[in-house]
Amino acid sequence: MRCFETIKVKDGKIFNLPYHNWRFNKTRKEVFGAKETLFLENFISPPPQGLFRCKVFYKEEVEEIKFFPYTPKNFKTFKLLFANIEYPYKFEDRNGLNRLLTQEADDVLIIKNDLLTDTSIANVAFFYKNEWITPLYPLLKGTTRERLLQEGFLKVANIEVVDLPKFEKMAIMNAMLGFYPLKEVIFLKGE
Repeated sequence: MRCFETIKVKDGKIFNLPYHNWRFNKTRKEVFGAKETLFLENFISPPPQGLFRCKVFYKEEVEEIKFFPYTPKNFKTFKLLFANIEYPYKFEDRNGLNRLLTQEADDVLIIKNDLLTDTSIANVAFFYKNEWITPLYPLLKGTTRERLLQEGFLKVANIEVVDLPKFEKMAIMNAMLGFYPLKEVIFLKGE
């Protein structure tokens, strides 16, 4: 099974490369036994104009690179779902995550071991007492999350469902959206 990196490319510029290189090489080593460090910038030839989602598919070596024009989606409603799911690496097979999606909401907010983790496509953060807090145990350690943790912008904590009402704001974050505070959030109860 292949893994992939999703990388933001805009007007020929590749975003957040040090963090994508870090996760790419960490995954190659841990999942596929790769020994040599590779640098994604040696494989990606970005289009000179436009906003694209660059997907790099790989195992031990880079196997395929595709560019998709990108238009951000609006997120407002999240269905709260309890799921005992594992997704520590960006596997190409996302069937486990995709099965959680519903027509009722824009995305799901996954609860594992009674703690909030991620949505199906993004890490999350909540604003409380003048700090942005992200779950200590996300399903996937996203590159934007890692960068913001290293910069000291985010703090980590265990976040339970019962904590949701005390937060002033919610944000989602991934490679394409960056850190994206939501204007309005509605949580729908799930299983």
